[in-house]
Amino acid sequence: MKNFTDFPLLESRKKTYPLFYPYISKKSINGIKNVLKTRWIGQGPLVDNLEDVFIKKFAKGNKCIAVGSGTDALHLAYILSNLKKNDEVIAPVFTCTATNIPLLYHDIKIKFADIDPRTMNISIDHVEKLITKKTKAIIFVNYGGIPCDLKRLNELKRKHKLVLIQDAAQSLGSKFRNKNIAEYSDFTIYSFQAIKHITSGDGGILAFKDKRLLEKSRRIRWFGIDRIKKQGGTWENDIKEIGYKYQMTDIGARLLLDSIKDFSKIISHRKKIFNVYKKELSKNSSIKVLDTIDKKLTNSFWLCTIVVDNKRIELQKYLRKYNIETNQVHFRNDRYSIFKKHIKKKSYPNMDFVEDNYLVIPLNLQISESSAKFISKKINDFYENA
Repeated sequence: MKNFTDFPLLESRKKTYPLFYPYISKKSINGIKNVLKTRWIGQGPLVDNLEDVFIKKFAKGNKCIAVGSGTDALHLAYILSNLKKNDEVIAPVFTCTATNIPLLYHDIKIKFADIDPRTMNISIDHVEKLITKKTKAIIFVNYGGIPCDLKRLNELKRKHKLVLIQDAAQSLGSKFRNKNIAEYSDFTIYSFQAIKHITSGDGGILAFKDKRLLEKSRRIRWFGIDRIKKQGGTWENDIKEIGYKYQMTDIGARLLLDSIKDFSKIISHRKKIFNVYKKELSKNSSIKVLDTIDKKLTNSFWLCTIVVDNKRIELQKYLRKYNIETNQVHFRNDRYSIFKKHIKKKSYPNMDFVEDNYLVIPLNLQISESSAKFISKKINDFYENA
């Protein structure tokens, strides 16, 4: 498999088509200046405001806690779901390592599930086969903004009394049956890393259904200390549970609050560019553009992923001649040494098939419709002349 570093970022230039590009609202320029004039540049009132706004916009029926990264949110979800040493969970073999590494912190046993080649999401058929009496939770990722089949996952949850933990780092704004996806899992995490739909530089939010966990989540976010009591001048000189420093800053919250106001515009643009690719590349039988496979599911268009019949590396080299960045965004987790003891039987046929044949092409607010048509033409030209 070709190493990611064989296709480094192109230098910024007028005619470069970047794979990713951070979105920063124009309102944030003055907004950040105003934050810097206050006493709150770390965690302060804007973080509290963000949590309230986020619930109304993306996580109805949940409580939310803002943290320093999507990885922080995942780790916190695993703690709050009461996963312990030697508990067994099912998780996707294909995902950012941030999904699975926090499980290793607590010696939790991971059973990797294969992908569904139609979406590159976790294969629910395989998940069902992996469930045993020892299984405590199913962890799943909505790859590229395409939601998993939340109906089937909830059926498995109820049947086997499992916890559903949703990694929505790539799927802010995705919906199932016209409802936000956070309404369909016990825990849902979001990431605001630099290249996500919206960003705080780095940051995350954990949404969860059980309101009783809110105070505990706040303590764990800050060393195990009740921060509100401490700020009020009364707090116990005792820490009764292990906590971490998983805070978001008011600087980051300001960036997110401004970007949330622009979110409809962001999604509209991404959808428009995605549909250009889908239309133009449908002319070529060698290429498949991944999208939702059920009308009840709403894509949030974080990635545009194509699966090609062959010559993926040659295609990447060809596109770079035209300053078009492309790459693969994840490496299958079963290849990493840290997960070696969790691999009892290597049987991921769908992952084996897709691994060397998928490619992510530029989808961000720097890409115009004409740019998307140009990129599509170059991809089509490559296969027509191959």
